[in-house]
Amino acid sequence: MPSAVKAVKPPVDSDAPPAPAAVLALPLKRPPLAERLALIISEAARRAVPPVVMLAVLIALWELLCSQAGSRLPPPSKVLADTWDFIVDPFYDNGGIDKGAFWHIANSLGRVAIGFALAAVAGIALGVLVGQSTWAMRGLDPIFQVLRTIPPLAWLPLSLAGFRDAQPSAIFVIFITSIWPVIINTSVGVRNIPQDYRNVAAVIRLSWYEFFWKITLPATVPYIFTGLRIGVGLSWLAIVAAEMLIGGVGIGFFIWDAWNSSRISDIIVALVYIGLVGFLLDRLIAALGHVISHGTSAS
Repeated sequence: MPSAVKAVKPPVDSDAPPAPAAVLALPLKRPPLAERLALIISEAARRAVPPVVMLAVLIALWELLCSQAGSRLPPPSKVLADTWDFIVDPFYDNGGIDKGAFWHIANSLGRVAIGFALAAVAGIALGVLVGQSTWAMRGLDPIFQVLRTIPPLAWLPLSLAGFRDAQPSAIFVIFITSIWPVIINTSVGVRNIPQDYRNVAAVIRLSWYEFFWKITLPATVPYIFTGLRIGVGLSWLAIVAAEMLIGGVGIGFFIWDAWNSSRISDIIVALVYIGLVGFLLDRLIAALGHVISHGTSAS
């Protein structure tokens, strides 16, 4: 009968490093709901409290200075009393230009949307052309630099002479005012595309169409949206100024009509609306750029 073979353990090397211990991954526990809500409230308070405090200080100072005898501007309390009906009912429409704030702002925003959209499309196309072509940059850049210094309202008489109508004239003023920052920022972004990207495109033989969609556009998105943010602010400034001269329903003409009727409180409320709408337009373009650029554009 054959003898049983005993298993022999290999000799243990006392100098060898010990085998690493197995690491047990424990599932991360989410903080409780109350703690998450407290963090959200704390962050919101950190952002909101400073501007609210400063606004309260400015309103108190305004009330103090304009409540004195002989003041030519109304204090906040009088502005609120004079315009309360206008503030709480922005949707009234009595025909003609006697409309609520919503209709004036909506008409102004409609003109801005058309003019700014045209400026965005044309500005990006011209910016890519100027950034890609040395000849285009040498030929067009001096012209652009001269034209962009012309004040917006200086274009209004020329546009009225050409279009013979207030609506397209206002849209043209918005277009010609907001296109320059889009062109300039887009061209700078195209010129700053890394040379490595261009070399790779040349190696894999991308067509101009593929190069534009796969390299040029993604690389210049932060620059483009910087120009768009500047452009939308200029558009809002231009339409308010243009509407003061062309008339019709719009927040600019509302201010001019209030001035002619000595309704100073209405002017102050309209200025607040203009500032808030301009801020929201800037935030909207910034948020859109943040999404499209995956967080690389400034917000």
